[in-house]
Amino acid sequence: MRCIGIGAGPKPVRTEGSRRAVFAVTAAGVFMASLDLSIVNIAFPSIESSFPADRTSTLTWVITAYAIVFGALLVVTGRIADSVGRKRVFLAGLTVFSVGSAICGIAPDVAFLVAGRVIEGAGAAALLPASLGLLLAAYPPQRRSQIVALWSGVGALAVAAGPSLGGALVSLDSWRLVFYANLPVAAVAWLAGRRNIHEPARASGQVKTDFVGAAMVTVALTLVVLGISQGSVWGWFTIPILASFAGSAALGVAFINRCRRVADPVLDLTLFRDRAFSAANGATLLYAMGFFAMLLGNILFLTSIWRYSIVTAGLAVTPTPLVVSVIAGPAGRLASKIGFRAVIAAGATFFAGGLTMLATLVGRHPMYLARWLPIALTLGVGIGLTFPVIGAAAVSGLPIERFAVGSAVNQTARQVGGAFGVAILAVILRSAASSKAPLNDFRHLWFYCAAMAAASGVVGQLVGPRDVARHAHQSARSPSATQ
Repeated sequence: MRCIGIGAGPKPVRTEGSRRAVFAVTAAGVFMASLDLSIVNIAFPSIESSFPADRTSTLTWVITAYAIVFGALLVVTGRIADSVGRKRVFLAGLTVFSVGSAICGIAPDVAFLVAGRVIEGAGAAALLPASLGLLLAAYPPQRRSQIVALWSGVGALAVAAGPSLGGALVSLDSWRLVFYANLPVAAVAWLAGRRNIHEPARASGQVKTDFVGAAMVTVALTLVVLGISQGSVWGWFTIPILASFAGSAALGVAFINRCRRVADPVLDLTLFRDRAFSAANGATLLYAMGFFAMLLGNILFLTSIWRYSIVTAGLAVTPTPLVVSVIAGPAGRLASKIGFRAVIAAGATFFAGGLTMLATLVGRHPMYLARWLPIALTLGVGIGLTFPVIGAAAVSGLPIERFAVGSAVNQTARQVGGAFGVAILAVILRSAASSKAPLNDFRHLWFYCAAMAAASGVVGQLVGPRDVARHAHQSARSPSATQ
């Protein structure tokens, strides 16, 4: 079975300068793709004002459509990259992502905007696993575990920094600038990648992957998110909602059975025999369900309850990503010394604690310095300790040649969790327009997010023994790891 690996890839680049160039290009790609998971959050109130006739549950598809397509296609595009070349797929992903961004920028209605987000998600799904494969191939085995953690940290930082960057862009013009801004970044990354990434030609350009399975899981995820997001609008026991959940369950079972039968499945079920992999992905799913709901919920709270402008709301949440950028790197190194479980537990505690403080200490009247800022710093510590470390934990028990496919599955769990979380947000903030959601609804949202963070920390304790964080380094140094 072919999987997204590095065993058949090029030998590591020899010069440190070349490695840094590859890291810069691939990091730019993953930053841009991950940024679009959250930057739309800050633009959401502006999008609502542009389409006042649409309910919040409908508008949230601008966020969830991207996450669903992104997550569902990650492993498929990774296998395509293995077959036809990672550089080629990485550059193609940048191109598709740019086309989707342009469509979003000119969107005359919500349907057009959602279509553009679907195209963006497909482009992001192509460039993300290809970027990791290129990056791992550029570094020697003994440094790959550290690079995976840094790569994951770039994605986590991008997701956390989206609101502050988005606020600045929206204040300059409108929410459309959020999408137009992707175009020059993608162009620079494309040109730099074409020049600095070198990869030998593949022996075979034959693509071996299960496109039918990919379609099945995409429709299954779409149906369950549809059921969650529209249940409070259409009625939880109406035929359309019940049919959505039933169809999703049926397709999910059929998808798992297909993965057991076909030669090149979308999801390699044998990966889940590794306890660390299964636990880390379960923790990622739960964590993302709270994390992505918090990102959008905080922006809606600041702009509706505290009546902050979009740019002020963006600046108000900036301390959190700043803390994440400081914590993420040391967190990976700490995990390699004391084990993943302790770091995950600490991160989940900080995150759940910060969310609980939001729910109990923040009120209707703005108290930024006394209440919001300390809580934002606490949340940043929790995010920085947890997200990149869970990503590294997911591949810690896998052989090196399965690092990339394992990381792709973990990214899928993150995006799927994010889609579920935003859909649940639409249920909790149940009013027709999010700007009318009362304070108690936001408190319920924060308690929900705190519960997800705590559950993630509990599941994260199943990762494995204390020294599992060093397993990747030990495997990397063994001769069999690169065969």
